[in-house]
Amino acid sequence: MTGPLTPEIISTKLQRVAKLAREMPQAALRSLAHYIDLDFLLEAYRRTRKDGATGVDGQTAEEYAEHLEENLRDLLNRAKSGTYDAPPVRRVHIPKGDGRKTRPIGIPTFEDKVLQRAVAMLLDAVYEQDFRDCSYGFRPGRSAHQALQALWERLMAVGGGWVLELDLEDFFGSLDRRRLREILRQRVQDGVLLRLIGKWLHAGVLEGESLTHPEAGTPQGGVISPVLANVYLHEVLDTWFEDVVRPRMRGAAHLIRFADDAVIVFAGEDDARRVMAVLSKRLAKYGLRLHSEKTRRIAFKRPRSRDDRPDSFDFLGFTHYWGKSRRGYSVVQRKTARNRFTRSLRAIYCWCRAHRHLPLQEQQRVLGLKLRGHYAYYGITGNVTALSRFHFEVRGAWRKWIARRSNSRTMSWARFARLFERYPLPRPRVVHSIYRTAAIP
Repeated sequence: MTGPLTPEIISTKLQRVAKLAREMPQAALRSLAHYIDLDFLLEAYRRTRKDGATGVDGQTAEEYAEHLEENLRDLLNRAKSGTYDAPPVRRVHIPKGDGRKTRPIGIPTFEDKVLQRAVAMLLDAVYEQDFRDCSYGFRPGRSAHQALQALWERLMAVGGGWVLELDLEDFFGSLDRRRLREILRQRVQDGVLLRLIGKWLHAGVLEGESLTHPEAGTPQGGVISPVLANVYLHEVLDTWFEDVVRPRMRGAAHLIRFADDAVIVFAGEDDARRVMAVLSKRLAKYGLRLHSEKTRRIAFKRPRSRDDRPDSFDFLGFTHYWGKSRRGYSVVQRKTARNRFTRSLRAIYCWCRAHRHLPLQEQQRVLGLKLRGHYAYYGITGNVTALSRFHFEVRGAWRKWIARRSNSRTMSWARFARLFERYPLPRPRVVHSIYRTAAIP
């Protein structure tokens, strides 16, 4: 195996695939699987998370690595010969929103993750040449904060305008597999890749001791699923909006999509109404539907007076609303969405309760990591109040469960303040500034 040089070798291969796709924008690529060799699988293994939950076979990354070269050679032979059998994914449920509901997640086996990663790397190289600028989710070099920045700029440019807040109901569970195969064949006609993708789509779901084979959708949580979702929605939503809808608008119109979360900003109400009227029909052609309660058309125009209070909306964990800048101007501001705030705080509360008997220095270290992670995502311009409140609530939760270590069950704030001076937690800070971003040419 090539070892340390593998990333450079694979980068060259992917650049070659990208160049081919870029030079043949309307063609279907028929020969891609030959790029997957032992070095390619080694790089896919390197990019695969090693600390994830195990699949139906219970095999860990450490166990797979004990005979890595032998395992990868066997995997390569089975993938190329068509004898690879995709195992069912193990379904678990994780909290959704404020924690009252759950979302099903499919967990493939570790070997399956490696092979899915290899195929996803090739698909990324092809489709990155086709994807539109309005798409941000699960794409190399793109992030949720870039999507938020783009949304902020569009809202400010049109003075808020009208916003369509889109929510696709059970997207990963209702995606039409036949349509997906048709869309894939427009750009990829390699038999090995298409056969593998088909096996993953039909692998089945194991929940407890019950094995089912859904007729639609792709398991949310699979390594290949985000790429397939982007390919699907690129055709269903992005291309349709940019090439068909946007040229027919009377005013400015902008789509911002992150995976299956999307908003559309319009300068005019009539344009928003027209798109809202046809959107459901467009999605229905591909087996998708809008959530009737969560999909809204919002009047988000800049307030004209103190009594004028436009609606707010949520996107990517932030509530967007009109507020005042330090100089008194009306600006679009963002704060941590209530359900995300509650979910994050509940997770820390549960951790403090479960680990209250650890040494205080260790508790301080872990809580510091959790807070820095929270600030890394929610630390954006204008959100300092929510960050400060989160910091305060975390301190309160920590104080409560430290006190429960003894029989007193209470601890005065004065005593906790002395302890906090010795074991401080990171203070809130803005990590993503709209002003620094705007200054970048």
